[in-house]
Amino acid sequence: MTRSLVTGATGYIGGRLVPVLLDAGHTVRVMARDESKAQAHDWADRVEIARADATDADDVRRALEGVDVAYYLLHSIGTGKDFAATEERIARTFAEQAHAAGVQRIVYLSGMDPAGEELSEHLRSRDRVAQVLLDSGVPTTVLQAGVVIGSGSASFEMLRHLTERLPVMVTPRWVHSRIQPIAVRDVLHYLAGSASMPADVSRRFDIGGPDVLTYLSMMQRYAAVAGLPKRRILPVPILSPTLSSLWVGLVTPVPSGLARPLVESLRNNVVASEHDIDELVPPPEGGLTGFDRSVELALTRIQNLDVPTSWSSASPAGAPAAPLPSDPDWAGGTLYADERTREVDATPDDLWAVIQGIGGSQGWYSWPLAWRVRGLLDRLVGGPGLRRGRRDPERLLVGDAVDFWRVEQVEEKKLLRLRAEMRLPGLAWLELCIGSTDGGTTTFSHRALYAPRGLVGRLYWWSIYPFHGVVFGGLQRNLALAAEQRSHGSAQTERSAA
Repeated sequence: MTRSLVTGATGYIGGRLVPVLLDAGHTVRVMARDESKAQAHDWADRVEIARADATDADDVRRALEGVDVAYYLLHSIGTGKDFAATEERIARTFAEQAHAAGVQRIVYLSGMDPAGEELSEHLRSRDRVAQVLLDSGVPTTVLQAGVVIGSGSASFEMLRHLTERLPVMVTPRWVHSRIQPIAVRDVLHYLAGSASMPADVSRRFDIGGPDVLTYLSMMQRYAAVAGLPKRRILPVPILSPTLSSLWVGLVTPVPSGLARPLVESLRNNVVASEHDIDELVPPPEGGLTGFDRSVELALTRIQNLDVPTSWSSASPAGAPAAPLPSDPDWAGGTLYADERTREVDATPDDLWAVIQGIGGSQGWYSWPLAWRVRGLLDRLVGGPGLRRGRRDPERLLVGDAVDFWRVEQVEEKKLLRLRAEMRLPGLAWLELCIGSTDGGTTTFSHRALYAPRGLVGRLYWWSIYPFHGVVFGGLQRNLALAAEQRSHGSAQTERSAA
């Protein structure tokens, strides 16, 4: 039985690869910096979870002990100007420890390397990581893919929102680059199949779907599959990556910090130069999935609210460990708080159901215009804004994105803690808590916590403090009202049934 380690298991590809490996009979260990994020997945009780920071050699060595195949699915894209150096440093640590642990194979999902073209920084970084792993002394399979089409992938979400929201588009030259997209199901097929490659195989393989398209034709074909009118395209000869990424950041859920490396990569033609992988890992039964079918499958998952993983669920490798509001010694010891408590005439079950449904299409229960303006301002400075929405409209898991928040802790029917990912001069959390019940009422507590960074951070808190009564007071009041209506409606239904 093959023992496999999956890094990046709480990310987009890794989270989908784990059940595929389990179904193929692998014994799976996942490496995660935050165990709670891994434990929130449906497959958590079928795997071993190794708590490890990818930047710590000792942690990585322990995670790799006894492993046959190591899947390297870490990246630092979108974490800042030094992401390439961070990626190389983490890959080198992993390569050294894999060799020392006697790992039999490393499998890495990379980007395509078009010959004769100047690569974007993103593709150069992926290329460098691939070479570090190939030079490790461990037989390595590097799968080089272009645009991955699947519900929740950053590339797909960018394509989807650009096409759906802009019937008329001013487009830069990169929309004419040639691309060979591949369905996420086919990527997973090749990743899983790579575990059984012969020991003497250590090389790069291009993987791509059956269609070669331009980004422009991908948008038009997406529109056709989605039942949208044909999009009007107005090409312009220049539109810098900076302007393009800001434009993508405004129109799509993908923040400009992540959009920029994706956009820069689109200037390259990413078409497979070979498909030798099929000699060692035969194509899926029925053949590779075409672009139109890939879009249809992705949209079906989205419409059925069945998106198991999303790009927004991933925490980049090398990102600093996130402090908690309970930590005692960071941000100079300053922690501002807006705390409110009220009794709610509703059951804990009904109150929890409403709390878990917050954000996304449901909204934030107070002053919608203020939330929309705050979201727009966040996008203008490169933050995610409100357009990420939610993965699921009713259930939240640790690591889920909720507009410009991230789920940091979930205690069933007790606590939901959200960590702000909007651009702020500090760190912020929103906690929604359910306390004791007494005489048919339930205690509902709310805390908005803020750890300022420097003088600007403190000025920011006091500048918005006068609005807290409207924003947070309204949130608590209206959320409580929704829970009471839900509870009373359920009681009325039971009486009618009786």
